Amino acid sequence: MSARAVHTVHPSPLGDLLLTGSVTPAGLTLASLSMPGQRGAPAVRDEDRDDGPFAEAHRQLDAYFAGRLTRFDLPLAVTGTPSQRAVWQALQDIPHGTTTTYGGLAARLGLARPALRAVGRALGANPLLLVRPCHRVIGADGSMRGYAGGVGCKLWLLTHEGALQPALV
Repeated sequence: MSARAVHTVHPSPLGDLLLTGSVTPAGLTLASLSMPGQRGAPAVRDEDRDDGPFAEAHRQLDAYFAGRLTRFDLPLAVTGTPSQRAVWQALQDIPHGTTTTYGGLAARLGLARPALRAVGRALGANPLLLVRPCHRVIGADGSMRGYAGGVGCKLWLLTHEGALQPALV
């Protein structure tokens, strides 16, 4: 039996998150998690919506947003170039509640300063926002830089994780 493309929507404090994946007899492989209004989010067909295979992803997302989960453990689709996959794997080593810089991430990978742009491009190509925590990478000056889900979402996620203090209004 071949893989079947499916998607679901997960309500969150950031709005509805779009999750896509493939289902085989072995189960679901998560291919993407997109934020509301995200440019480049996958196009989906209504008839391919199937919430059932995403039960574990829903459970883990609920736990994350409730503050009970700090690391996702889901089967992920293998995509990207070898260099992108290396950057995405390094994201898993950034502890919850902390941040690193583009330069710090490049150094973890043994890359020289000229490779910073390539690291940034790999982060921008990450199809699994939140699950692969690219929101934890900030500029050397503390600036938020870009985030495919929007800088507002990045600020919310970092505050939720305790890496930033809530703003007083």
